[in-house]
Amino acid sequence: MQDIGKLILRLGMGGFMLTHGWPKLMKLFAGGPIEFGDPIGLGPTLSLILTVFAEFVCSVLLIVGFKTKWAAIPLAFTMLVAAIIVHGDDPFSRQEKAWMYAVGYIVIALIGAGKYSLDGKFGKFQV
Repeated sequence: MQDIGKLILRLGMGGFMLTHGWPKLMKLFAGGPIEFGDPIGLGPTLSLILTVFAEFVCSVLLIVGFKTKWAAIPLAFTMLVAAIIVHGDDPFSRQEKAWMYAVGYIVIALIGAGKYSLDGKFGKFQV
């Protein structure tokens, strides 16, 4: 049952985040000037690239369960940046979603993918 729980967690966390990552991926390849926040001072273009990597690429890795523990780390970092820096001055109700995502990704980084994953099929990838 634990492996089914891990599968549900991975599918949910990865699938829900794809809805945030896909529009950013489209924005990245739309052409024209990139308008995106720069919460940690890397510039808007690099910030968008790193966010797309986390929210889209790492979400796909979570869904299929490949390099799962590593894939969860950029997602957790991105959500912590969103909660602490981007929404740091906002009321908790605006921060809550980012905190919930961050906690879920930290849990995935700690517990791994489970047997219903590419990691489980081809050998666990340890952090």
